[in-house]
Amino acid sequence: MRRFLISLTTIAACAGLWTVPATAAPSSCELGWGSADRSSSGYSTATVGDVRAGRHDCFDRVVIDLSGPVAGYRVGYVDTVTMDGSGAAVPLRGGGALQVMVQAPAYDGAGNSTYHPADRAELVDLRGYPTLRQVAWAGSFEGQSTIGLGVRARLPFRVTTFDSPARVVIDVAHSW
Repeated sequence: MRRFLISLTTIAACAGLWTVPATAAPSSCELGWGSADRSSSGYSTATVGDVRAGRHDCFDRVVIDLSGPVAGYRVGYVDTVTMDGSGAAVPLRGGGALQVMVQAPAYDGAGNSTYHPADRAELVDLRGYPTLRQVAWAGSFEGQSTIGLGVRARLPFRVTTFDSPARVVIDVAHSW
């Protein structure tokens, strides 16, 4: 009986060596986004009210708060983000530069500022963010406001708009 149990134990142990490993579970961050330009046409009477950022498990987020319905925007990777009006370069940290243009000025109909950042080069504190390196103000000119996002590398992103409250949301993935 003892030999039988030893043989059975040996066979069971060897069988364990021949088992096929389970396939890896899919990543919970498979977002399916790309890095091509995103845009929507239209103009708005809305104005820029604030710019903020947030961290999520799979992406970093930038939110541009508007005073009214979202109209046009264009978001895309560029070699250099430029200031509205002058065309001067906006220096950004990181291996990729996303230029975000919204068809909403940062001033009202009387020319009063609706968004005036304390530090144009650092709109939000990004300490601890895995993807975003910098969010900079590139200006507001002729009904359009531009923001530069310094990104760790050219990574996938998406743009989503909401009307209640009105905002443009840019999510940049942590990885491909």
